[in-house]
Amino acid sequence: MGLFDDLTSKAGEMLGGLGGGQSNIISAVMNLLGGGQFNGISGLVDTFKEKGLGNIVSSWVGTGENLPISGAQVKKVFGEDKINQFAADAGIPEGEAQNKIAEVLPGIVDKLTPGGNIPEGNIVSKGLDFLKSL
Repeated sequence: MGLFDDLTSKAGEMLGGLGGGQSNIISAVMNLLGGGQFNGISGLVDTFKEKGLGNIVSSWVGTGENLPISGAQVKKVFGEDKINQFAADAGIPEGEAQNKIAEVLPGIVDKLTPGGNIPEGNIVSKGLDFLKSL
């Protein structure tokens, strides 16, 4: 197992039991977020706001309880092509992808924004820094 696999496994365990064999889900989410579409977490937040989902993403960034998101809302934000790429990266059926993203994304964004602060810069770099801190 490589370093990134080990780190994503630890992150998955922190984020609700996605460790072990499902660490590829965490890795695929990081690829989804780091694909250039969002330009960091601030870009992701802006996209959620543009799609009318600002209250949801703000709860993940903030220090309170994380609001849930549905698979349909995930698809609204990311689009079908990105969802299908996530499925391929994660090794799961396309029909399960948007719900899996909805399951793990709130926790990942929450962990990448400690204290309610949005980090500047590349989200993948920030994610790797977070994973290394576990």
